[in-house]
Amino acid sequence: MERADVEAEEVLKVLSFCISQIKWRLKNSSKRRLETDILALCSGMRPVVMVDYGGKMPELQRHLCAVLELIQKEGSATFKKLRVMVIEDMIYLINIGEFAEYVAWSLSSEVKLFFVDLEQDPPEMITKPGESLVAMQLLLIQKLFSSVFTVNGVNNDVLHFQTENDVATAKSAITEHDHAQFSLLIDMSVCMKDSKLTIPTLNGWLLGYPIVYIFGKDHISDAIYNLSTKSLHLFKILVYRNIAHANRTQTEELLSFSVPYDLSMEGSNEPWAEAFLLHMQAKWERCKQAWRSLQMEVTQCYPQAIAL
Repeated sequence: MERADVEAEEVLKVLSFCISQIKWRLKNSSKRRLETDILALCSGMRPVVMVDYGGKMPELQRHLCAVLELIQKEGSATFKKLRVMVIEDMIYLINIGEFAEYVAWSLSSEVKLFFVDLEQDPPEMITKPGESLVAMQLLLIQKLFSSVFTVNGVNNDVLHFQTENDVATAKSAITEHDHAQFSLLIDMSVCMKDSKLTIPTLNGWLLGYPIVYIFGKDHISDAIYNLSTKSLHLFKILVYRNIAHANRTQTEELLSFSVPYDLSMEGSNEPWAEAFLLHMQAKWERCKQAWRSLQMEVTQCYPQAIAL
């Protein structure tokens, strides 16, 4: 996909204006996180981000849709592919073009996902999906996503759970003013129907992590215990915004993920970590006008309570 140049200052200026127009009262930390996420989506650094800040559903969904509606009117073509996606009670922002590419890439033979089986104590690394029922179910969900998100856009016909009557009923329940926002929303909750897959496992793939935690819905307590009692390595991809008068020492966390220490003792020197960093650096090379630099940071976390 040919990517248009994205100027960080232009994106942030338009976003700030739109937030003020809808009177969304965001904490400074939440606003900065939203700025980083929108800039990452527009520049092509990330195809999807999870929004776990800025409020709760359904208000958060309404705010995000309102911002996107306004930002696509006020901004350039850069913003046209942004959408809100929901999966059960989780909410995401996506770039539908970049996301379609990411889904197709995920299913290609050149990609090798690593899984950490949290149903085992100690957790075990799995490199072949066929070794785990949960990993196989993730593969089926990936294929569902690939049929919905294509190079031509979103194929709503595949979302058979939304019949024409369902859509008509939903649209009649909203005001004319909200109609545009309805078109910005993609509900993929169907992907979790009749699946033993958990949201944390799905998120591991959706959010682009090289290591995905896998455990079924009937092993949630096992997964929490097995992860909470282990030391972890926390991997962070850090970036600097490329804007005038920016604090050159202030980094932005583009994304982060953890891996049990015993399965990642080499830290950033692990082969999969090196490959992931090269993958992110290749993305950064295409959007240096938005980000000044990119680096990986690895720190150790000692056993602590973890919520999955």
